[in-house]
Amino acid sequence: MADDEAGGVSALRATAHPVRLRMLSLLTGTAMSAAEVARELGITHANASYHLRLLLDADELVEAGEEKIRGGVAKRYRHPHERTRRATSTPATADERVHSVRAAGAEAERRIRDRVDGPGTFSDLEGWVDPATWERAVALLTQASHLLHDANRAPRTDGTIHVSMTSIAFRMGPGA
Repeated sequence: MADDEAGGVSALRATAHPVRLRMLSLLTGTAMSAAEVARELGITHANASYHLRLLLDADELVEAGEEKIRGGVAKRYRHPHERTRRATSTPATADERVHSVRAAGAEAERRIRDRVDGPGTFSDLEGWVDPATWERAVALLTQASHLLHDANRAPRTDGTIHVSMTSIAFRMGPGA
């Protein structure tokens, strides 16, 4: 397996866990230490550190500085979501993609329990469309994802609302 392909599989495996998906979302808006992540997600510091290390090793996080805390030094981490804008293919197996979707599904279930009334959308389709419509739909979904990622802020920042967006869109094989 080529290094690029191995890196993609490693990243996919690292993100195929609901806690790590939450961390990536959280660290898109701000840099945080393991202790801050643990408090925000309601998990232990040790658990947060473990998951952060896996994400860092998979190149899903970057170190974003350090802060002195009670005589010690705490690393701060950030998810560089802007890197995902590169055009890349997913070099994973079908089983690895299924594990990622399961993690995203579990995370979506957790989030839907906290849903409040207001604007939102839910859509599901397995259908047949012309290529131009498909390309436009993917572009609009990508644009919406970039808009929300770029505007994401630290948890509970004044003037913000807590939102969720999960999207998955792909072409089906001919035998489906």
